Amino acid sequence: MATSTLTGLLKLVAGEFPNRPAVSVSGKLDLTHSRLHEIIESATSRLVASGIKPGDVVALTFPNTVEFVIMFLAVIRARATAAPLNAAYTTEEFEFYLSDSESKLLVTPQEGNNSAQVAASKLKIPHATATLSGADSELSISLSQTESGPNSITQLINDPSDVALFLHTSGTTSRPKGVPLTQLNLASSVNNIKSVYKLTESDSTVIVLPLFHVHGLVAGLLSSLAAGASVALPAAGRFSASTFWKDMNRYNATWYTAVPTIHQIILDRHFSHPEPEYPKLRFIRSCSASLAPAILARLEEAFNAPVLEAYAMTEAAHLMCSNPLPEDGPHKAGSVGKPVVQEMAILNENGVILKPNASGEVCLRGPNVTKGYKNNPEANKAAFQFGWFHTGDLGYFDSDGYLHLVGRIKELINRGGEKISPIEVDAVLLSHPDIAQAVAFGVPDDKYGEEINCAIIPREGSKIDEEEVLRFCKNNLAAFKVPKKVFVTDSVPKTASGKIQRRIVAEHFLAQISTARVPKFGA
Repeated sequence: MATSTLTGLLKLVAGEFPNRPAVSVSGKLDLTHSRLHEIIESATSRLVASGIKPGDVVALTFPNTVEFVIMFLAVIRARATAAPLNAAYTTEEFEFYLSDSESKLLVTPQEGNNSAQVAASKLKIPHATATLSGADSELSISLSQTESGPNSITQLINDPSDVALFLHTSGTTSRPKGVPLTQLNLASSVNNIKSVYKLTESDSTVIVLPLFHVHGLVAGLLSSLAAGASVALPAAGRFSASTFWKDMNRYNATWYTAVPTIHQIILDRHFSHPEPEYPKLRFIRSCSASLAPAILARLEEAFNAPVLEAYAMTEAAHLMCSNPLPEDGPHKAGSVGKPVVQEMAILNENGVILKPNASGEVCLRGPNVTKGYKNNPEANKAAFQFGWFHTGDLGYFDSDGYLHLVGRIKELINRGGEKISPIEVDAVLLSHPDIAQAVAFGVPDDKYGEEINCAIIPREGSKIDEEEVLRFCKNNLAAFKVPKKVFVTDSVPKTASGKIQRRIVAEHFLAQISTARVPKFGA
């Protein structure tokens, strides 16, 4: 039973590797696995004594701090549900997320979060703060206790079916959908991640991505802890290109995971401000959005490590596919690799499994996959058909069993009946040496129904213009795939986790050039 819950896995690790480093805050604090376990048990006692019951949802609004790590693990140890939220949300957004998750408590850092607190107050949700003053201290939580004693948690047995984590999907085409993930979902996912990357107590990473997002939380933090490995949190509580490699060297990092936009920032920093030395990495991981082959090649050349692209979703408790480590097989640029310990198939619209090299919808099933969206029967009906979870992504398996994604079903550009993958256009744009970032997207067109536009961010010092981009595209793409308009810009809108959502990018740039009605892309 212990290995089918995340809390059980972490308890085993605390016993097996008690003195190995677990969590560090850069230059400030270091906790071993046994010490982390002790602080979590103590914090769990406080939560239970304050009236938190199994099944209660506790919203956590923190930067990437040690207090977040402890609170998250204490909440799920109490058989409650942790709902991490982005500290940058507006009051209205907090109101939606707190209400939709049915949160019973909001916890923030000591300095608080005004937008979250206003929303919680409106919904009559109590607010508490959490602070850890040092490695030898207990976590201080500003909660009144109704019953006391550490014995209150000895009877608490975590169950694989406990809903441990509640997240929302990105909501690209509609309101975000609530995704409950159980202890079993999380345990299965971290075991899958540990197995494919061979994570052990000898590994170390620096957390790059926000911990309110499944990528940073599950792949970066929880999989490391469950392997007996160590994680370092940046001193500022968030990613900084200027301190990243210093932290990676300080903590002898063996790998890191990030989204493509962060990889590009790290690359740009490397070219403009190279470090005197870089750590010897086992691998670099990329996930959450398509990594252009040109960027993958630049990363491998710059940092002398294999770059393994992966494929993941919140609904699968993160990992679904990954390119293997070099000793386990080739890693293919442009592919997200092979399924990791779960069933995956390409289905047509009638639920028939397609043969290799035939494109269809990517579908999967396994113990890491959510049982369904919260209070959303329509979404569940669409997502769970023919005995599979439907991802909404189009792709195909090649003859070696590697998955190639073509794009989101709803993001394919339909130009006069020709279906165009924006991922393919992105890859061509990013192969130009003067283009640092690029995103292609569809826009309404009277003649063709949809036309292709793109936005590019030039490399520092480059004078590339629309004419050069179009010339390059005409030489490297079929005529019907060449963008009609190019926006040369210094930024494109991204989500808090660094993802680019094409529909939002399209709305953003169309609004700049048109005083006419700007289409709002619907479902």
